[in-house]
Amino acid sequence: MNIRSLTRGDGVVIGAAVLLFIASFLDLYSIDGAPDSADIPSLWDSGPVVLGVVLAGIIGAALVVVSRGLPQPRKVAGLELGQFGVAFTVFAAWCALGNIFDPTGGFDGEGGFSDDIGAGTGLILALVATLVMAAAAVATPLVPALKGALLPAARPAAPQPYGAQPPGGYGYPGAGAPQQQASFGGQPQPGQPGQPGQQPFPGQPQGQPAAPAPAGDFSPFWFAVPVPRPLFPEDGSPTPIAELAPGTWYLAVEQRGQVLVAQTQDGRRGVLQDTSGIQRG
Repeated sequence: MNIRSLTRGDGVVIGAAVLLFIASFLDLYSIDGAPDSADIPSLWDSGPVVLGVVLAGIIGAALVVVSRGLPQPRKVAGLELGQFGVAFTVFAAWCALGNIFDPTGGFDGEGGFSDDIGAGTGLILALVATLVMAAAAVATPLVPALKGALLPAARPAAPQPYGAQPPGGYGYPGAGAPQQQASFGGQPQPGQPGQPGQQPFPGQPQGQPAAPAPAGDFSPFWFAVPVPRPLFPEDGSPTPIAELAPGTWYLAVEQRGQVLVAQTQDGRRGVLQDTSGIQRG
């Protein structure tokens, strides 16, 4: 799970889930004129509130956040996990609203009905938390301010001193690039792959310089996306093969008009159609 793929809206969902968990330990209802020492049950003492509000809200928030952090969407019964999570959060907010109007089901515990019983602190906070959670889960794909990355993208690695080795591993600008080989005296051998502007062709003898690359040709570069963006197959299929996450560096290997052909960490290649706002390494 890549936490850098989480958005600001996901951060709001997480905060609302924490508030809901805290509210679950507070008073379920309040009684007018009751002494401070009165034993008032918490939200955990009411089965309908626990199942319909507390657990439904926390499970919904977990599904929304987990689905956002996965490299590829996971589906259950034809629906994505994120869609299940949004449904759970809306259901939790609806149940919390109903319990606000009738926190005890109209029963005062002594065989009658009472107008002196109202919603407690825990139930009020639970309603606020579930409303915020549901609103953020629904609005995140629609509001640009909520679609922004929760954590900023990591900056490219600083230039290394002369003679130092670049950081290893895929995903960093410059990582994995072939090292330039030098002959005695420090001059690169003609025709070797590491020499700028020269590349041996199949069957070409070693030491013979290759023809220089034409001016204006595309050069691969590293880039990061500001928000999660889908990567589509090169054959034009509408189903994404991966999702590029903010905070991770990807390699652009080809440019086709306004789109880029990018390569993921596991070597998959696809077309990035939305290249606006990308950060070059």
